[in-house]
This record gives sequence, structure tokens and C-alpha cells, in this order.
Amino acid sequence: MSIQFVATAQLPTEHGDFLISVFQDPETKEEHVALSVGVDVERPNDEPTLVRIHSECLTGDAFSSLKCDCGPQLNATMQLLQQQGRGVILYLRQEGRNIGLTNKIRAYALQDQGHDTVDANLLLGLPADGRTYEMCPIMLGHLGIKKVKLITNNPLKIQALTEQGIDVVDRVPLVVGKNPANADYLNTKKQRMAHMY
Repeated sequence: MSIQFVATAQLPTEHGDFLISVFQDPETKEEHVALSVGVDVERPNDEPTLVRIHSECLTGDAFSSLKCDCGPQLNATMQLLQQQGRGVILYLRQEGRNIGLTNKIRAYALQDQGHDTVDANLLLGLPADGRTYEMCPIMLGHLGIKKVKLITNNPLKIQALTEQGIDVVDRVPLVVGKNPANADYLNTKKQRMAHMY
């Protein structure tokens, strides 16, 4: 992957002030974002850094959907990073576990008919989880981060990042956003995708 750093700017939010850095693949124009606090690229720190790999979820992040726990996870992580004073969210533009918004809504329609989130993707001829993480070491490398405490419930993220050469020294659980509308979704992630709740 040829993703490259493009620009950084200040981003004040309701949770506090962050730096927002955008990275782009010059060929495909695909963009990803690093949202950071307390990270100085001019003075890399060897201490393990809190990091969340968060895949874009328009319905959860922007529209506060109760079908998933994505929006609460993003907000809770932003609050945690502000409380700790140091950390990064890598916001990857991989909507719907990288099947795209249109297919995600098609999968939602199948879920409305009683299929779980895994089977809905498979019925569409798509992978249960098509996300990739090869951009992560480039983004973290730009920020001078070598060791991470990964904020996740997903063991496959730990494995994927380790395979990408990232030193994952600890896992920080993130259990927020449970509600009656996403109970089956969360149970499917636990039972069929080995998520740790």
C-alpha cells in the first residue's frame, strides 16, 4: 500500500481538542484519518500508546444507530484519550467491515428478515469481515508510535496488527453501547466472530 501523509490540523470536539491527520493513497484516492491527542511527531515516545482501530460506520458514528455499538465505541474512546492525555484513533474508511455503504444497507435488510450480521454478508456473496490493516503501520509510523495498547474486543485486530509488525503490548476492553436493538448483533460478534465481551 502506498498511503501517504497529507496534512494535519487542529480539531476541537465536544470531547476535547485533537489533531486530525489525513492519509491518502495517491492512486486510489482512498483516505484514512488519525485522530490524536498528546502525540508529538517531532518527539517520538517509546511508551505504549492507547490506540483504537475504528472502521467507518456512517449509521452508527453519524446517525446514532442502535443496530451496532460503533458510535458509542468511538465516543467512549475519544473521552478515554482525553482523560489519559495521550492516544490515537485510526479511523479507517472501511464502511460495513469494508463492504461499502450500499452493501451494508442491503445486509441490514437481510438482518431485518432474521439473518445475523455474518450470514447477511455471506448471502450477498461478501466476506463476513473484509477489512484490511496494511495502512496502520504507515499511519502509526508517521506518528512515531511503536508500541500500542489496543482498545478492542476483537482478537482478529490484535492478530492482524501483530502480523503487520505492530507491537501490541496490551488489550484494553471497550464494552459500551449495549441496547435491546443490538443484542443479537453483539451476541453474533461474540459467538461467531470471537469478540471478547
